[in-house]
Amino acid sequence: MANSLIQEEISKELEHLPFDKQKKVLEFVRSLVSPPATGVTGKELLKFAGTLTENQACEIKEIIEKDCEKIDISDW
Repeated sequence: MANSLIQEEISKELEHLPFDKQKKVLEFVRSLVSPPATGVTGKELLKFAGTLTENQACEIKEIIEKDCEKIDISDW
């Protein structure tokens, strides 16, 4: 089936679904398009909240802003 035919069939079927089911279909389609999430969830990171002092956090932020995303040509 051509892409446009599939889209038409999906659209026709969606018309018969209630709003909440349409939202679920949209979420599902978006999940197929989006790359899968990797890493650690925010909930898992909460245990680290408040472990840095304000000074430590500022120092880390400054180092990241100063040194990250810079290319060292001599390093190639």
